[in-house]
Amino acid sequence: MGRLITLLLVTCLSFSALAADPIKGERREVFGDITVHYNTFNSTYLQPDIAKAAELIRSKNQGVINVSLIKDGKPLVAQVTGTIKDLTSKSLTLKFRQINEQGAIYYIAQFPVEQQENRTFTINVQTGGNTHSFSFNQELFPGE
Repeated sequence: MGRLITLLLVTCLSFSALAADPIKGERREVFGDITVHYNTFNSTYLQPDIAKAAELIRSKNQGVINVSLIKDGKPLVAQVTGTIKDLTSKSLTLKFRQINEQGAIYYIAQFPVEQQENRTFTINVQTGGNTHSFSFNQELFPGE
């Protein structure tokens, strides 16, 4: 009887997992020997001195996307471009800036977050003449 209950529980959980949109625990894409890490967050999560040093605006209505590339365990210089699109297909170009900090290279861009909504990010990374693209969906929330 215990095995049957366990089997039913696992089956129910499996169906709900299949129905849900896949969300990657670790935000990364791998293109051969290049790994691209990325994340988004509200700019209010940044400490004021860090935001100022990175020339970012701290606001409950401003999000940040951070992209970094690694090859052979070392940071990689690239050209990073991208867009963010809302559910009405209105598109906004992301303006990435390179940040060099203690042996790391980051590419950051800000974007408005006026209300809670799902957005689609499309990111392009160009290294050594090769361009790689990926997209992901993110539910965004204004900060408090």
